[in-house]
Amino acid sequence: MDKEITVKNERFAMTLPWYAMSADQVMSRLETGKEGLSGNEIEKRLREFGLNLLSATKPRSPFVRFFLQFNNVLIYVLLVSAVITGILGHWVDTGVIAGVVVINAIIGFIQEGKAESALEAIRKMLSLEATVIRNGQRMSIPGEEIVPGDIVSLVSGDRVPADIRLIDENNLSVDESALTGESQPVAKHIDTIPIDTPLGDRFDMVYSGTLVTQGNALGVAVATGDKTEFGRIGQMISDVREITTPLLQRIAVFGRWLTVGILAVTVFTFLVGTVMQGYSMADMFLICVALAVSAIPEGLPAVMTITLALGVQRMARLNAIVRKLPAVETLGSVTVICSDKTGTLTKNEMTVQTVVTPDRTFEVTGTGYFPAGEFYLNHHMVEPYRYPELEDAIHAAVLCNDAVLQEKDGSWTVVGDPTEGSLLTLGMKAGVEPNVQRNLEYRLSSIPFESGHRFMATLNQDSQGNRYIFIKGAPETVIDRCSDERTEDGKRPIDRDYWHHHIREIASNGQRTLAVAARKVSPDTTEIGFADVEHDLVMLGMFGIIDPPREESLLAVNQCHHAGIVVKMITGDHVETARVIGERLNIGVGKPAVTGAELEKMDDETLRRTVEEVDVFARTSPEHKLRLVEALQANGEITAMTGDGVNDAPALKRANVGLAMGEKGTEAAKEAASIVLADDNFSTIAGAVREGRRIYDNLQKGILFLLPTNGGMSLVVIAAVLLDFALPLTSKQILWINMITATTLCLALTFERPEANVMDRPPRDPKAPPLTLYMVWRIIFTSFILMLAALLLFDWELRNGQSLQAAQTVVAATIVVGQMAYLLNCRFLRASSLTFRIFRGNTTMYVAIGILVVLQLMYTYVPWFQEIFDTAPLSPKDWILVFAMGVATFLIIEMDKAIERWLAKRNGEPDF
Repeated sequence: MDKEITVKNERFAMTLPWYAMSADQVMSRLETGKEGLSGNEIEKRLREFGLNLLSATKPRSPFVRFFLQFNNVLIYVLLVSAVITGILGHWVDTGVIAGVVVINAIIGFIQEGKAESALEAIRKMLSLEATVIRNGQRMSIPGEEIVPGDIVSLVSGDRVPADIRLIDENNLSVDESALTGESQPVAKHIDTIPIDTPLGDRFDMVYSGTLVTQGNALGVAVATGDKTEFGRIGQMISDVREITTPLLQRIAVFGRWLTVGILAVTVFTFLVGTVMQGYSMADMFLICVALAVSAIPEGLPAVMTITLALGVQRMARLNAIVRKLPAVETLGSVTVICSDKTGTLTKNEMTVQTVVTPDRTFEVTGTGYFPAGEFYLNHHMVEPYRYPELEDAIHAAVLCNDAVLQEKDGSWTVVGDPTEGSLLTLGMKAGVEPNVQRNLEYRLSSIPFESGHRFMATLNQDSQGNRYIFIKGAPETVIDRCSDERTEDGKRPIDRDYWHHHIREIASNGQRTLAVAARKVSPDTTEIGFADVEHDLVMLGMFGIIDPPREESLLAVNQCHHAGIVVKMITGDHVETARVIGERLNIGVGKPAVTGAELEKMDDETLRRTVEEVDVFARTSPEHKLRLVEALQANGEITAMTGDGVNDAPALKRANVGLAMGEKGTEAAKEAASIVLADDNFSTIAGAVREGRRIYDNLQKGILFLLPTNGGMSLVVIAAVLLDFALPLTSKQILWINMITATTLCLALTFERPEANVMDRPPRDPKAPPLTLYMVWRIIFTSFILMLAALLLFDWELRNGQSLQAAQTVVAATIVVGQMAYLLNCRFLRASSLTFRIFRGNTTMYVAIGILVVLQLMYTYVPWFQEIFDTAPLSPKDWILVFAMGVATFLIIEMDKAIERWLAKRNGEPDF
């Protein structure tokens, strides 16, 4: 886009970008004029270039979304087992296996749809209308019908409908924050710009999707649709490859190894049964299906989905709307958060923080346009009315002002220039009501602000008939026109060195400076011109204005630092502003800030070193943001990227977790992100990280709980073959146990509260396996305990003359009750569960146990269940034996945990 123009017609092809050509050259090249295009030419160009719309990503159909839920290697094994049992005529087994798989898919499908619906509720698509000149007539048309060569009229409040080269302007300022990250409106002009000018400084261009905040202009559309700057960023987004989350990466590896292990054990068991034990191949195949089904944790995908789904709901209560389920967990492993500044760390609302008068410097509290704040002098709160020179400066700023403040439902917004809006807010903090003051001292004449003379002036008359000229503008311009300065009790000759010193001081704090002056004129003055403001003005004061950090952002940044997460600021704003805001938020303190121009000179290796050492990056383009995220990932970091502008979208998509702003964020940012922050608040991220870590901890507990169930049942089947026992459990009985424990007991673990040290520990190693060595030992040990308990009671039942169905029912009950006992063990990984704490903090546990008891009783005594699962009723004596085995299981696991704690203490490891 920088070196080549973007329209497709060859007759427009050229080597210079539009901003490097004069307005006349642009119109000549596009074969248009100030009278606009003719009807025939418009239709021709519409066919040629298409509608002025960005290409939309085609959403996945519900059909595709549903079938993607089956994309899991463990699910593949279950589906194959279902097909084979169907071929063998065991339709009940087939139905049970298929039912489990379909239920899991439905859970994932519904939750993914809920996430999309939640996002849709906060989307607000803006349908653009544009004013153009065609055939010499001014008319309003849908923005999508604009073509290259159209003459477009812009006024304050308009959203720019295409990329436009200005040909005429009057006091035009444009909010380009969505595109460049620049927090302040940019004053525009029609003069030609050098070819190497960066995007944020192309003052003769306005870009599609940006907002006119002041003035009016005419321009010629030079690019539409996908050929605009926004469209170019859209192409970057489509070219970005999304990163698989750490959880999915590890679970995929774990699933592959588990599948290979299951198949190997199944083949081994098949050979032992047929060759050594004399089983027929058909019988042995059914046994091996039962073995495979018992070994596969088919409840794991459901538990993962349910855990993440519950996390989505908790995130929503934190004002974080999740678009992609795995992103919930990924937040828990984030090591670096790359944050945009404007609208994310700051409110994107200009605020006066400093007022300088000839003798004093006042500090002003409050942020944004909400008119609440105090004035401080030498760190002591003061009343503005006690300082006449302060009142006069504020009085002038309110009257020499075209903005309007509006309040709706407690929210204050500005219509017009945001900087002028901040002056009105300052006035209201000082007790000056802008509308009342303007009525008391009404305006008679004005000189509008223009970039050429860098000031605005008004002529006002007060209630006594006195008339004054007020001027507001760049401090250097205003100071040069002043001969005196306002003091507390009159005036004196201006001290220019004093004012220039304060200009430098305020600028060093990242604040924009603005000065006001005044002059009394004769009562018969009715109009003012430039000659009236050339000299003899009285300097009233100077304001320091900035888009300040959100009050809660500093706390959130410090929470992230405490949790071992590095926060980096990547913004399109000016470097000094970025540096100051960064220091206020404890980001990059004592470190240099790097600009986009410096980044462009770095090769990939240098960039990888720089991104580890530097925390503030300013004047960056979308390409720079994307490179920085990729460099961090190349260094092994897990990145979260926050942003609200179109310029943030490529990096949002590339990051491991993209977090877009929901209120002020652009549609492109929301589409590219994994999570949308509905309240546009950086502090929400700290809460979301805490929730992400909680979710991962609970997922680990869920895996630690589920796998011994599968391990125990697998060992039961293998032992039965090796010992030439009858099969203690059938495949459908195994599936029953897996699913009811997964969806009841395991689900209870997802409601566990965060660990006490969840935000005190560093992010987990993204390369670490999902199971620690101790967890592997615990799974193996518990599997053997459950196997021994089940086989002992199975053999006991058969030796005492019970039927095979009754013995199998006892085995199922033994494993289920053993899992209930093991649930209490799993609530604390190493800490003792022999404490009253085990009964507190998770009421869902009691509900889950109660539901499981009801289901298991139905499984045992309801005839319909007995017919499907081949079960038999149990006697009270059987239940006593079963519960005794459950208690024994709980105590043995607690003994193992005690030994582990003793070993950890002896080795100096932390007890957790």
